[in-house]
Amino acid sequence: MAYHTYVINLPSARDRWVKMEARLQSAGLAYTRIVAVNGRDLQLPIPEFDEFRHRLMTGRRPIPAEIGCYLSHIKAIDAFLASCDTYTHALICEDDAVFSAELPAIIDAALRFADSWDILRLSTVGRDRVMRVIPLVGGSFLGVNLTRCKGAAGYMLNRKAAATFRRRLIPMRLAWDIAFDLEYLQGLKALAVTPFPVLPDAHAATQIQIDINSYKLFPTRYCTVFPYRMGIEAARFVMRSGLYVRTVVRRWQAPLSCGPRR
Repeated sequence: MAYHTYVINLPSARDRWVKMEARLQSAGLAYTRIVAVNGRDLQLPIPEFDEFRHRLMTGRRPIPAEIGCYLSHIKAIDAFLASCDTYTHALICEDDAVFSAELPAIIDAALRFADSWDILRLSTVGRDRVMRVIPLVGGSFLGVNLTRCKGAAGYMLNRKAAATFRRRLIPMRLAWDIAFDLEYLQGLKALAVTPFPVLPDAHAATQIQIDINSYKLFPTRYCTVFPYRMGIEAARFVMRSGLYVRTVVRRWQAPLSCGPRR
């Protein structure tokens, strides 16, 4: 089996887990439940969170739920890495993820091009801006997103990406969906599936965005936040444009090598 599914779920969110388990079983996915870290139980400071750089880079005070979410994704990565060579890839999902009926077939098709990506984005929050490159199944394509892609309801990692994130993304400085969307700074390749086959459940309430404005610092935060954002967005556009060109060239020069199937 090429991949295994890891689903993040708080013990208190029993209703979510019941719904999620039904979705997983319907999709025929082998899965492991990752008991999420409850940010409210954390007593700052902790070694896994760099509050000083977090304030400089985000312009916000720490949000406990956001820290818990971040550490929960790291926990899922740890579980994947602990599986040694049993699986080549991990499908990591949050417990509000809703799957399209074609998700298993899409993943199998994407794994045929596994040497072309380290991270595979399966979901987003907002508009789909993926530039299509490689046809998969049905109307799905692999492509490159030249702009920021928020949300982490569902994504895949290979072992290289998992080990790199575990080594480079602790301590936490940014929200998880922002941090792992900077893969180009870590020497990793990220492709996305379009249309996105995983969507966050519109009826599931979020705890992270509740009253988020109350965590924002004084207007002076823009002195550090804006230059930082401009820098990473410029780098993102340049690096992913290069990835897009390389992927297109490879697509037309020779068939991309096949990766393992689930």
